Amino acid sequence: MGDRKGIVPDTPPSARVSPSTESTAAARPGLHQIPVRTGPGPGGDNTLAPSLSLDRIGQALAAFYDDLVAEGLPEHLAALVRQVKPIEASAPPPVPAPAPAATAWKSGRIALIVEDDVATRALAESLFEVTELEAVGCDSAEAALDILRERGTDVALVFADVALSGAMDGLQLARAVSTLWPRARMVVTSGRPAPRPDALPPQAVFIPKPWRPSDVLVEADLAVTEPPPIQP
Repeated sequence: MGDRKGIVPDTPPSARVSPSTESTAAARPGLHQIPVRTGPGPGGDNTLAPSLSLDRIGQALAAFYDDLVAEGLPEHLAALVRQVKPIEASAPPPVPAPAPAATAWKSGRIALIVEDDVATRALAESLFEVTELEAVGCDSAEAALDILRERGTDVALVFADVALSGAMDGLQLARAVSTLWPRARMVVTSGRPAPRPDALPPQAVFIPKPWRPSDVLVEADLAVTEPPPIQP
């Protein structure tokens, strides 16, 4: 819906909005070498290329493990990036089944990812899958509200883009969540300039696109370790 941008290599959470991180990220091989953006789409934003290899994204994310540790990201969060499984664009040929890999313990709580771009949503879901949260994705605020009506008490985090496929946008969704499900952590993302301070609920967090894997992992960690934003 015109608010889709690629994902760049990881840097520490403290640098998530600092322009100076661009020079550091550009110096490292990996995701910057993947053609994740095409020409301007509707609204002037870039869109993910249809031919983007999600498997290559997963492999590149894992390759940044050592850099994340060296740059000061907490070891337990950096290790999660290492666990991200490559997402296959098509079914691979049959191979002997390896021994089952260890999976993250699930707390029974949900990370609700609201993103209309399929590739970006799949990447966010793959990151949340290595945390304690169960990843549930949808492409519109209306679909997110349906999920919240059914499982709202289990939702620990709502991670939503501003531009969505339905009539509502992510800002409207954030206001609905803050009113009806105030115990859920609310994170809004966008490739456009940050919304006005009065456009977001006070407890909501804004993360600019392109977001980094550590942005997602840190928010997931806070959703399960910190008290709810608003106590009932």
